[in-house]
Amino acid sequence: MVVASKSKPSSSSELGSLFAAFDKDADGRISAAELRLCMRATLGEDVSAEDAEALVASVDADGDGLLDGDEFARLVHAEVEEEERHRGLRLAFGMYEMEGEGCITPTSLKRMLSRLGAHQEIDDCRAMICRFDLDGDGVLSFDEFKIMMSA
Repeated sequence: MVVASKSKPSSSSELGSLFAAFDKDADGRISAAELRLCMRATLGEDVSAEDAEALVASVDADGDGLLDGDEFARLVHAEVEEEERHRGLRLAFGMYEMEGEGCITPTSLKRMLSRLGAHQEIDDCRAMICRFDLDGDGVLSFDEFKIMMSA
């Protein structure tokens, strides 16, 4: 879920404007309810109350259940970094996928590893995939690939 607009705020004034837009009651703090409302209205993201509270809690340094300007900035920057990481993983996944099927197969893994100079037998590629193939279909989906890359 992305709190910031589709691009990273480039200045503290842009971040301040974004904070002001989320701070509906202009009290200098953003509640989970305000965060949720603004994410729905401005970004089209429907966030549950629990997820909004978890987002606030993830950066709420003083434990008051509200975001001040610094805490909000940390949340925005964390979300932007996560989005950039996700985009990088998508690119890497696309390199290994190569067959247009939306998954990494033993054959596509073998082909990519070979391009990288690591020659593996197809059975070795199957075994590599099996370690992270959570649904047992013999291939890696993007979600399984993300898990593999974070291991």
